[in-house]
Amino acid sequence: MTFVKPAEPPVVLAESTALVAFFRETAAIAQVELRKLLRDPTELFTRAVQPLLWLVIFGQVFSKVRGIPTGQVSYLAFMTPGILAQSVLFAAIFYGIAVIWERDLGIVHKLLVSPAHRSSLVVGKAISAGFRGVVQSFIIYLIAFAMRVPIKWNLLDIVGVLFAVALGSAVFSTFSLVIACIVKSRERFMGIGQVLTMPLFFASSAIYPLAMMPSWLQVFAVLNPLTYLVDALRGIMIEGGQSLHRLSIDLGVLGLIFVILSVIAAKLYPTLLR
Repeated sequence: MTFVKPAEPPVVLAESTALVAFFRETAAIAQVELRKLLRDPTELFTRAVQPLLWLVIFGQVFSKVRGIPTGQVSYLAFMTPGILAQSVLFAAIFYGIAVIWERDLGIVHKLLVSPAHRSSLVVGKAISAGFRGVVQSFIIYLIAFAMRVPIKWNLLDIVGVLFAVALGSAVFSTFSLVIACIVKSRERFMGIGQVLTMPLFFASSAIYPLAMMPSWLQVFAVLNPLTYLVDALRGIMIEGGQSLHRLSIDLGVLGLIFVILSVIAAKLYPTLLR
């Protein structure tokens, strides 16, 4: 007597097929974005100038200031994760301007008429931004090594730093995409980007502890995603570095923000053509 294996329900097959298609489309978008970067990698090297100046000049000067409580680590070690987070923010927050260029060139129209899901377009670009952030991490590691910053060189810690940086880059690049979908103009986008970067940076724990801030600014810092990225990096990157929250909380907050922004960006993406 032979038994025939029952066929899987059509709903399960449809869901698995849709999931495979989503990952395939996301990988395709990420691959296209990475090819752009490989063809013109000069942006990555120019982005290295800013953190170099902050660590070499700003860090050396403020290391002489005794009024900034940094715990058991030097001020240079305290601010190194903050400068890494800053470079991630500054690189990712202007990611949306490339989408506006693509709209003007007609690329967005071609993507929207394709069968690719809107969320795969957003996540694919976020993955590409995460790769850029990872490259920035290696640059910061080299600068920190040259300046003898006490870095944790454990492989697990390095992987944790790279993951946090990639997630942070995805958050801010998706936020940038949301802004691009709303303003739809390069000039207005540049103005808004310039307005947002400095408040996000200074209203975080990147260059001074949250305890030094006035109470009203601490409220804003709690709502600032950069605060959680810096907090995560400080705990897993620096020898003796202390985080205010557990790593799971920091990454969980960043992950939740990324999901929310991805949903919003996927809904707004078609409005670029209006």
